[in-house]
Amino acid sequence: MRAAYLHVLADAFTSILAIGALAAGMLAGWAWLDPVMGLVGSAVIAWWSKGLLAQSSRVLLDREMDAPVAGAVRRAIEVDGDAEIADLHLWRVGRERFACILTIVARAPLTPDAYRERLAPIESLAHVSVEVNRCPSDCCPR
Repeated sequence: MRAAYLHVLADAFTSILAIGALAAGMLAGWAWLDPVMGLVGSAVIAWWSKGLLAQSSRVLLDREMDAPVAGAVRRAIEVDGDAEIADLHLWRVGRERFACILTIVARAPLTPDAYRERLAPIESLAHVSVEVNRCPSDCCPR
């Protein structure tokens, strides 16, 4: 959404710069202003692009796993000492909302709904998918 907004804004901004440069070139004879405004427009677009890449790369490179909500998910699931998260994927789906897919292993596993209930107090989770696997007693570290 932000990328689309910046794209439209950049188009409008560069169009205004081009129209202003062409008008100044026609009225004042400043033919040099058109290429200068092209450079200014490209610098502004490069600056906006840098910010957009920095923001979107967190999601694309799975850096959302560093968010505090990942720790809250681990604590909520592993509270009983039996369940252990074997695989956790967390990504942003809104400004303060996350989706979560997790795989749980336990010697005496509960239902996926029981684990979803443990996560219910974490309000920032918008979508949760849970896979539960029984762990033979010799494979679980606990």
